[in-house]
Amino acid sequence: MSIAGHSSAPGANVIIEHYCEEPGCKEWGGFGNSPSKAIPVRWWCWEHFPHKTYEQEQALRRKLEAAERGTPN
Repeated sequence: MSIAGHSSAPGANVIIEHYCEEPGCKEWGGFGNSPSKAIPVRWWCWEHFPHKTYEQEQALRRKLEAAERGTPN
């Protein structure tokens, strides 16, 4: 993998790991939210992300139910 085009600025290529804030969850927290720039971002996995739309919530429920039944989505 080439590093051409990557920044050489200090801290520009730092990877920060965010895990889900739900107690007991060890999943990657890929969905963050903050009400303003003055408040630190909080991170959740998709299952625990509290800011989903109704349609997104229903799609997640169907996916989880299908997984419990052992049927494909």
